[in-house]
Amino acid sequence: MADRQAISSERHKMMMEMPANRLLFRMAIPTIIAMVVDSLYNLADTFFVSSIGETATAAVAVNDSFMNILVAVSGAFAFGLSSYVSRLLGAKRDERASSAASTTLFIGVLVSIVMILILWPLRAQVVELFGSTEEAVRYSVDYATYILLAFPFTMCNGMLNQLLKSEGNTTLAMVGTVSGCVINCFLDPLFIWKFRWEVAGAAGATALSKVISFLVLIYPFVRQKTVVHLSVKNIAFRKEDFLEVMKIGFPAFLRMSLLSFGGILTNRAAKVYGTAVLAAISISNKIYRFIGSAIMGFSQGFAPCAGYCWGAKSYKRTKELYFATCRIGCIAGIALGILMFVFAEPLIGVFNHSANPMVTAIGMYKLRWLCIGMVPHFFTMITNGFYQALGKPVGNTILGLSRQILFLIPLVKILPVYFHEYGVAAAQGVSDICSGLLLALPFAVSIVRQIDRKDREENISKGEEK
Repeated sequence: MADRQAISSERHKMMMEMPANRLLFRMAIPTIIAMVVDSLYNLADTFFVSSIGETATAAVAVNDSFMNILVAVSGAFAFGLSSYVSRLLGAKRDERASSAASTTLFIGVLVSIVMILILWPLRAQVVELFGSTEEAVRYSVDYATYILLAFPFTMCNGMLNQLLKSEGNTTLAMVGTVSGCVINCFLDPLFIWKFRWEVAGAAGATALSKVISFLVLIYPFVRQKTVVHLSVKNIAFRKEDFLEVMKIGFPAFLRMSLLSFGGILTNRAAKVYGTAVLAAISISNKIYRFIGSAIMGFSQGFAPCAGYCWGAKSYKRTKELYFATCRIGCIAGIALGILMFVFAEPLIGVFNHSANPMVTAIGMYKLRWLCIGMVPHFFTMITNGFYQALGKPVGNTILGLSRQILFLIPLVKILPVYFHEYGVAAAQGVSDICSGLLLALPFAVSIVRQIDRKDREENISKGEEK
């Protein structure tokens, strides 16, 4: 107990007293590394699978959407819990944070088991629904089988990772993510090429990596090296805790589900023009995720800091952290966007083993539109994370849904009518531009004004107490 109190005191001092830029980089660098490595694993997975052929690459694209659905369920628990726990820790309510974490983890595991039982006999129908072509169905089912089996570990990993971040321990969260990704990259060529398991080998490697990540992530909790104490004894079903987790978790679930739904619609629109177009969409998405993962990691490192300071009623510091994160994200977005735009063709070529000209043309076109929308997308993502960290469900929900339901889904339906496969490729980038300019900007102004009002009220209250 004394060790845990000492850790809590040290983390509080770091969150409240360390200079904003230094705190952001300290929190963000491990998260950036984890995001980059995770994206690198996805690229490696695509690279190894693409050696089998375009049909296998298309099967992985379909399962990206399926995986996103499962991750969305995990994210509902993970992001809702992280936001709530960071605010509790900022308010120095460590025991309540431990109880909420233990209970949510227990419920999450039960939910994952129930979902496996429901989806297991429906795998073929699911991959067809998600846009699999007839040639890719066998590969798609093989991949989906292992992804489902690993779902309880995916669920636990999401929550454990976010819990470590919520108390400022992003380094251990990074180690958990990176360890699984490294194992996966080693197992991919072994299972795919050496054992000749083809797509099933890639999926099996992914499933095993989830188990390794779980063992690494649970270790600091078992050794009691964390502020949050996970224990069966701490499980307590409180309505207030559940509502606090779900008021942020449910918008996160909707946002991530719609990401998958948007991916499904894009896949279904792309497959009309053939497997090569579907493969090109998959390749460009994964390249973009890799290039943009550094800013995504920075955003995820920022959110626990903002939630912690908000819980501690340090409103001026909360706003300072937001401005610093936006500034860094936009500068990096401009630099990365220019580089990716210029080198789009060779980047697509790395994964186009058959040198299919359609894969190159569509992949380049989509990638360059994503580059144009990169800064608005990052700004939307950071502002959305800010609302999430502060426990603001309305703004979090609207910003989270804007990219998919308000813009992408209509654009995927409209643009192909006029521009065919190139319309499918441009839809995501155009959606990102609209989300940033039309919604994120006014929502950013609104939340800053709310923080200023809170700061004035807190200063008046302190003055009256004196």
